[in-house]
Amino acid sequence: MTTPWGDLALTRFPEDPRERLRAWDASDEYLLRHLAEQEIPLSGTVVVVGDRWGALVTALAAHRPAQITDSYLTQEATRANLARHGVEPGTVRLLTTQDAPPDRVDVLLVRVPKSLALLEDQLQRLAPAVHEGTVVVGTGMVKEIHTSTLQLFERILGPTRTSLAERKARLIFCTPEPSLERAASPWPYAYTLPDGIGAVSQGRVVNHAGVFCADRLDIGTRFFLGHLPDGKGAQRVVDLGCGNGIVGTAVGLANPEAEVLFVDESFQAVASAEATYRANGVPGHAEFRVGDGMAGVPAGTVDLVLNNPPFHSHQATTDATAWRMFTGAKRALRPGGELWVIGNRHLGYHVKLRRLFGNSELVAGDPKFVVLRAVKR
Repeated sequence: MTTPWGDLALTRFPEDPRERLRAWDASDEYLLRHLAEQEIPLSGTVVVVGDRWGALVTALAAHRPAQITDSYLTQEATRANLARHGVEPGTVRLLTTQDAPPDRVDVLLVRVPKSLALLEDQLQRLAPAVHEGTVVVGTGMVKEIHTSTLQLFERILGPTRTSLAERKARLIFCTPEPSLERAASPWPYAYTLPDGIGAVSQGRVVNHAGVFCADRLDIGTRFFLGHLPDGKGAQRVVDLGCGNGIVGTAVGLANPEAEVLFVDESFQAVASAEATYRANGVPGHAEFRVGDGMAGVPAGTVDLVLNNPPFHSHQATTDATAWRMFTGAKRALRPGGELWVIGNRHLGYHVKLRRLFGNSELVAGDPKFVVLRAVKR
């Protein structure tokens, strides 16, 4: 990536030499160019929200910024990119969306996230630290910035306008009004589940901002809940890519002897999963882990993996995450252990499972979704 301060060699995480997707885009370049051309002072506390793979904080490392992200993979990419450029550990303060933000923010740079709810939550959390002199600049691709995006900045921080588009990227300029009256944040959001979905019927779901389908039960998960395995007795179960944790919670309610590991790369998701599990008074044992899929789970220690893999990485459509989840599950499963997958029918996951496991069974299906089962031989 070419910046006003030199060229940077950046990678995503996990690093893959075959990866064609870059670790930055035109919106990152546009923001950095604007900061340099306008000679915006980067003194005081600089906070970068939503940096995708650490491109922004790596470029600005000399100004000792703080990065706030919901993504474990982003944090790991950032660490690797900073180390690649000789930045000492601790120079950039790495915070998650679950951490307390800095008490004072002098420069706030926002890479607009895919989730409007996550943007709302982060602006609400940062608003008390913003003052009249705070420089606030957002950035994103044109397709990511909508009227609702600008309205959020205006409602929570102050008057907002946009730049002209350059290379399909746009900047957002906001003038903070610390005295602005703003409604309380609606996050986290909780609701009661419907009947007819197995052990978790009439249960409670707690969602932090940014978690998929935060205000209702999505139809794919609902279909999965109706076709979960009915295992009993001591089992080691993983809810892989757990989201709000409702699938693992359902397993725990149906089988109190199960030990359930909830894992997701989203800090918001794992916080939601733990809150959902606690809200339903599940009697068994659970562990909640933010991480890179099955990495860190010892080989041959798991009886059952339940997975609803994502097929997007930010705005890009890719099956790389699903493939890594499937291969990680196979490694972690005991012989005879099972991977159960819910997915859109058109994604063709049965082909990948047969290639990897040597088998794939259709458990249930409808015109949109399939539930597949693969057994480790």
